[in-house]
Amino acid sequence: MSESRNIITNERIDTDLTTHDFYYDLPEELIAQSPSTQRDGCRLMVLNRDTGAVERRIFREIIDYLRPEDMLVVNSSKVIPARLLGKTDKTGADMELLLLRCVGEDEWETLVRPGKRAKIGASFTFADKLFATVTGIVEGGNRTVRFSYDKEKYSTIYQVLDEIGNMPLPPYITKKLENKDDYQTVYAKEEGSAAAPTAGLHFTDELLCRIKEKGVGYGEVTLHVGLGTFRPVKVDKITDHEMHGELFHIEEDVASEINRRRANGGRIIAVGTTACRVLESVSTSDGTVVAGEGETGIFIYPGYKFKVVDALITNFHLPESTLIMLVSALAGKENVMSAYKTAVEERYRFFSFGDAMLIL
Repeated sequence: MSESRNIITNERIDTDLTTHDFYYDLPEELIAQSPSTQRDGCRLMVLNRDTGAVERRIFREIIDYLRPEDMLVVNSSKVIPARLLGKTDKTGADMELLLLRCVGEDEWETLVRPGKRAKIGASFTFADKLFATVTGIVEGGNRTVRFSYDKEKYSTIYQVLDEIGNMPLPPYITKKLENKDDYQTVYAKEEGSAAAPTAGLHFTDELLCRIKEKGVGYGEVTLHVGLGTFRPVKVDKITDHEMHGELFHIEEDVASEINRRRANGGRIIAVGTTACRVLESVSTSDGTVVAGEGETGIFIYPGYKFKVVDALITNFHLPESTLIMLVSALAGKENVMSAYKTAVEERYRFFSFGDAMLIL
């Protein structure tokens, strides 16, 4: 790494927009409960951010919109089976823990249910393989928890989680996940996310190979997705909303290739809002990307001026969420809300396992 950073946020931009301005009516049956049979076989809506015009394609046809001088930037964070079901040691009552982020050696910030059973010092057991003690209470009511396990049998906590943990699906997905890999991108590498960077779920190894053969650049950044990205906006004035920080890093070779391609007229295409947030967090005012690591709480909403991201591959997001605000910042609120209205009318599939949008 060439540079280390503390938490990164953007300057707040004055706006009259309210949270309700990003509301749209979504029939429940359009929320996808399972992935497409073929990852790259879902529908793709292509939105022209200058005109608001939309085209209707299949995701694998996205290659038709990519130029050899462009560069895809993906988030290669890997989702961990972060949902744990266990018992309290004191009474044997049921407990649920969701691991949010690592804050020290075998110590994690977690979401605990029910919270009343998670006072400091309380201990829990999961499948007789993983043991937890509450060490602190942080802002928002989350708990810090220290874990212990048989270190002769398991070299890291991730090995224990692979055996006993469940994938942390969003609450709007009620169908049981048959295959853990369905909620993992094909390029996932570094364990640490509590939710998938879902825009990347549509890519297959074959499609990525074809894209690279065309000459399109490919780079990986890492942002460990926490629940903060998906936390509901509970304030009316969007500028009053606070984003939770998420850990990220970007390597020197990726930053250099992005800068080289931008200088040669290529477009930087972020795969997902998480990759977009990393790039905008590490870019200077002239769009130069600087390698580094840190924590970002950047909140992007209409009025924000993008410094490096030219295009975005994304899914269809929840009403009134920070994610729909981000895509509206790139494509214009009116264009996005109109495209979403069309998507509802044409029965597109929404959210994590749903269809995709390319904003150019």
